[in-house]
Amino acid sequence: MPDLPDRKTDAAKDAVGPDQPETDTERRRRRAQFLRELAEARALRERVQPRRAKAARLRHAMRMRTFRW
Repeated sequence: MPDLPDRKTDAAKDAVGPDQPETDTERRRRRAQFLRELAEARALRERVQPRRAKAARLRHAMRMRTFRW
């Protein structure tokens, strides 16, 4: 079995203690990682379920057309 990075050490490295507030840089880095993973999940869902993804796109477009400021 290949050596996989230990999630506990990664989480401990990313975790900020109660006495150390999270910096803007760390928050932006975590947010960027989350958004990359979210986009990847959406792309995967579109490939796996193209009909459902198309229907979701059309529903979203209709919501955006009918939205009023």
